[in-house]
Amino acid sequence: MHLQRFWTLCGLLAALVSAPALAFDHDYGDYGALLTDHVQLSDDRTRGSVDYAGLQQDRARLDALLEDWSAVSQKTFDGWSRDQQMAFLINAYNGFTLALILTEYPDLKSIRDLGSLFRSAWKIEFFSLLGKKRHLDWLEHDTLRAHYPDPRIHFAVNCASVGCPALQPRPFTAAQLSTQLDTATQRFLQDRARNHFDAESGTLHVTPLLDWYGDDFTVQGRVDRKAWLAQHAEWLTDTDAERARLRRQDFTLAFTDYDWSLNDAHR
Repeated sequence: MHLQRFWTLCGLLAALVSAPALAFDHDYGDYGALLTDHVQLSDDRTRGSVDYAGLQQDRARLDALLEDWSAVSQKTFDGWSRDQQMAFLINAYNGFTLALILTEYPDLKSIRDLGSLFRSAWKIEFFSLLGKKRHLDWLEHDTLRAHYPDPRIHFAVNCASVGCPALQPRPFTAAQLSTQLDTATQRFLQDRARNHFDAESGTLHVTPLLDWYGDDFTVQGRVDRKAWLAQHAEWLTDTDAERARLRRQDFTLAFTDYDWSLNDAHR
């Protein structure tokens, strides 16, 4: 009996010692290092590109961290805070998108080349998360948009395309989540190639993300894209007079073209 208690105690002590080592890294240190090595922002930080050729040489590092993410159980995930869950899901979307591109790189010009007539690239079940096989649409639409409604998500997830908001060169973390979402939104809206105001015609040209996912852009609980844009007038134009006009919602809305070309640093 005493020997049995001894081994039981040893087992408990071993579990206590190993628990910190097995704890999930909510700072995403390994992922952050990988992004630093292979993600670049433009000088004005509104656009980004990925060194896919370099990342391909670093594939073992990417695979290792994605395996760690895949090992997270639903029970563990449920025990996290809302911001920890959101950061995990956003990082997972971006990380697994990188992995999807590498399955055919360099023999593709767009993520859409990975799809088929019957199934888009975003419907391919190529990874496991929270105990089940998943596709990218499950992460973005079935989970993030469905359970964590926040229009800033659209400026945080990256679809590996030039027209998409830039992949940020550091991971999203719970501790900085709101600030990071604001920064990603600001940087994208300040890109005058994709969002600009024509004062002569009174037309605000913005990303088609607000067309495709218009119901996500709400103000005080009501779907209102113009009101949401008015709240961000300081990022959409560069003069005080034009900002005042946008805040009054004195504009018509039009949508720019979306460039699906691969966001490849070597393109």
